[in-house]
Amino acid sequence: MTTSDIDDSVGAELNRLRESIDNIDAAVVHMLAERFKCTQQVGHLKAAHQLPPADPARESRQIARLRQLAESAHLDPAFAEKLLNFIVAEVIRHHERIADESAANGAGE
Repeated sequence: MTTSDIDDSVGAELNRLRESIDNIDAAVVHMLAERFKCTQQVGHLKAAHQLPPADPARESRQIARLRQLAESAHLDPAFAEKLLNFIVAEVIRHHERIADESAANGAGE
């Protein structure tokens, strides 16, 4: 069966739900963009003060916090942790790049 074979009312409900999903996806992308703007600022601050790109203690606290939030929201905490780990890995990669660029710019002075 394809979506063209379903009842009109079911199709309308499916479209309504999919539009909601599309809106949520857009909000998630915009929220991630805002998060990365903040983490870029953190990266520049860390580079300016020769702080390491990663902060394992903070990451552990964030994972515990996010797992609790996920449980409260009835979201699989393991999934939430995987998502945060993915995001944090990207943030660290950005921080390393910022630190490298900062060091290269400082070496030329």
